Amino acid sequence: MNFKVPKGTQDILPGQSEKWQYVERVIRDLCDKYRYNEIRTPMFEATELFQRGVGDTTDIVQKEMYTFTDKGDRSLTLRPEGTASAVRAYVEHKMFGQVDQPVKLYYTGPMFRYERQQAGRYRQFVQFGVEAIGSADPAIDAEVMALAMDVYTTLGLKDLKLVINSLGDKDTRDAHRSALIAHFTPVIGELCSDCQSRLEKNPLRILDCKVDAKHPAMATAPSLTNYLTDSSAEYFTKVKQYLDVLGISYEVDPNLVRGLDYYNHTAFEIMITGEGFGSITTLCGGGRYNGLVEDIGGPESPGIGFALSIERLLLALEAKNIELPTENDLEMYVVAMGEEAKLKAVELVSSFRAKGISADMDYLDRKMKAQMKAADRAKAKFVIVLGETEIEEQVVNVKTMATGDQTKVEFGQLVQYVLENK
Repeated sequence: MNFKVPKGTQDILPGQSEKWQYVERVIRDLCDKYRYNEIRTPMFEATELFQRGVGDTTDIVQKEMYTFTDKGDRSLTLRPEGTASAVRAYVEHKMFGQVDQPVKLYYTGPMFRYERQQAGRYRQFVQFGVEAIGSADPAIDAEVMALAMDVYTTLGLKDLKLVINSLGDKDTRDAHRSALIAHFTPVIGELCSDCQSRLEKNPLRILDCKVDAKHPAMATAPSLTNYLTDSSAEYFTKVKQYLDVLGISYEVDPNLVRGLDYYNHTAFEIMITGEGFGSITTLCGGGRYNGLVEDIGGPESPGIGFALSIERLLLALEAKNIELPTENDLEMYVVAMGEEAKLKAVELVSSFRAKGISADMDYLDRKMKAQMKAADRAKAKFVIVLGETEIEEQVVNVKTMATGDQTKVEFGQLVQYVLENK
């Protein structure tokens, strides 16, 4: 049978996985500096969690979730995003009771959405996300955006653009909702079926429609900015002030609407500009979600976060010709000629590894020339050749591959020699 990787997924092979590991190390180091702690949640949750948290009018819930019924007749869903799970854990484990607030969390792991596969977009994808829950301070909004920007700049990306908007508070959105319904009702028959179903449920989602993006009614739709309450406008002003203090450039886009229902107040995206990246320019998105904790059964706990795709991040690095330092050169390669020498090689390789020295040997019983080529391909720093003479004398020549120099070293001193010269 000819099995292949499922559509919309990928195998990350050696040579590529090192890039993932490097990016993940950079992210973890940054989170440590910002004092965000890792949380790991299940890859599936109760379906209702995403229906309530993400919103039943979103494309994710309506079209993209992988939902199944388990043997206990429970409806479960592979997580399509990370915020709902993190908030569920925050409520379930009463993290709102911790002395230090906000609770600052990060996660990295696979998410699942059934959507059309394209460059940088998969049905199983890996997301890095951050959540700061328990503070309504606009300063934490700026910190979250600063961390997101730091991920990209630390990895060497430039040509970045931070786009922000305010989605306002409940009064803002209620007034804007009424204006949108009045605006789109006369032309609703010209819009797609999704937009028609959203008119009464969540008309703001109409503005995020890809099918009707060029309809004239979209360009003339009421701007949410015009309906901001005084408190919402003041909050947004403070967010911008903090970004200014941090020296982070931004662009205000009144049409920026995030694709999840739980967003309010601050919403933002990080985009990449310039040549070489193609049509997908949005790298990251996030925003504030005051009220989500209460919707999931917890006490009032304002929150803000963002998420980014690791696949899309790597695609951007490749498009910008940024090489990641992922070399994993070998320190010692042991060439063995004969069965007795092979026994000694196994012993030596183990002793090297026990002292933190990367070591390898041949397991195909190849001739010496082929083994030396394997050592060269592995970019080994040192090579030793074991034969009858070396076993008898308990001394071996250690060859430094870069120079060709050789040094006689007793077996008992090999580990120390490599440690001193590596």
